[in-house]
Amino acid sequence: MLTNYKTLKAGYYKVLIGLLVLTTITFVQPYMFMLDSTFGIQMLIGAVKAWIILMYYMHLKGEKLIGWTVIFAVALVVVFFAIVVVDVEHFQYKDASHITSQELDVTHTTSHEK
Repeated sequence: MLTNYKTLKAGYYKVLIGLLVLTTITFVQPYMFMLDSTFGIQMLIGAVKAWIILMYYMHLKGEKLIGWTVIFAVALVVVFFAIVVVDVEHFQYKDASHITSQELDVTHTTSHEK
């Protein structure tokens, strides 16, 4: 029983050290290497760290059903995000919208005269 605890404890320390190394890479990467793709690398490191935390610290490593549920939920979010991106690209009132219009309309400004 005691050796099992020591094995688990050693595993958690390895995970902790891995997370600390990834956090260090997160801070060092924008200044040292792969400067052209900083955002993508940062998101990849964040996703790896989130996955490690989910699997080890939330004890989901041995769960099968929760893993498939997470995969399904992420896939669903990706599908809906893709629908929104396509919808925004084909917005029919682009010129009339104050959000997407490229021109600044200054004719509607009013002065406050007394």
